Amino acid sequence: MTKADLIESVYLKTGFSKKESAEIVEMVFDLIKSTLENGEKIKIAGFGNFVVKEKESRRGRNPQTGDEIEISARRILTFKPSQVLKSVINEETE
Repeated sequence: MTKADLIESVYLKTGFSKKESAEIVEMVFDLIKSTLENGEKIKIAGFGNFVVKEKESRRGRNPQTGDEIEISARRILTFKPSQVLKSVINEETE
């Protein structure tokens, strides 16, 4: 599903215009991005949690040459689905 698909779905389900639907979807994404940028956790009941974690720098290897390299410290985004989402997904595959 793409952002355009989300906008179309909001448009069809709410009765808002396509422009209004696009603005709503953009506002939600902007809010999520800014919250995560600030290092805050996002918890959506029945869906899951988005968390920004700090990773320390570490030593690694270039798999092609075998040379040791320094992997810099960075922030990563993790997502942990809720039990509700997990059960919905698993029911559909059985």
